Amino acid sequence: MKKVAIFAKKRIGLIDIINHIKLYTKEIDLFIGDINNPFPEEAKRKIYDLVISYSSPWIIQKKVLTNTRDYNINFHPGPPEYPGIGCYNFALYNNEKLYGVTAHIMEEKVDSGRIIKVKRFPIFEEDDVESLINRTYIFMLELAKEVIDDYFDDYSLNFTDENWKRKPYTRKDFEFLRKIDISMDKGEIIRRLKATTYKDYPSIYIEHHGFIFEYKNKAKR
Repeated sequence: MKKVAIFAKKRIGLIDIINHIKLYTKEIDLFIGDINNPFPEEAKRKIYDLVISYSSPWIIQKKVLTNTRDYNINFHPGPPEYPGIGCYNFALYNNEKLYGVTAHIMEEKVDSGRIIKVKRFPIFEEDDVESLINRTYIFMLELAKEVIDDYFDDYSLNFTDENWKRKPYTRKDFEFLRKIDISMDKGEIIRRLKATTYKDYPSIYIEHHGFIFEYKNKAKR
């Protein structure tokens, strides 16, 4: 029986993924946390056949990756055009009409491994960060089930010809997107506001005479 490890945050679809894997194996180790939690040391002492990162709060460490017998798979909530963090935000800022989710092999460098499969879907004019996130996780669940089925069919995977289109976006890139200045026209400010506003998290901001003035949405998490 194949042994599987899942690294994840508590997200839409996680329980469905676990139950889907249970159709094939009961040997599942689940590591759930958030960005403030340390990486689970227990995972580095074990050997798995399949390692899955499903919105993991951690970068999966090299020791885990090298111990895996078959595949280390990450389900990235963005298409190959948007690796790294802030993928929703940059897609909205760029007024993309098409978005997607990507299953790929994990390497030490984030969002750089060989792509297994991509599932694309439209971005609507009325979409904001929250609506795009919610729809993304619906399609990511579908993608995860398809890839898991493919793996357990014969313990191998088929790969697409698609490649990553750029280097991963970073936290620094996202902070640059949040920052506005008085030289920007109204249209540019609105684009950045739409692309960065999510629940009550900090959105756009401006610096003036050493002070930071930050827009904050009043919506509840």
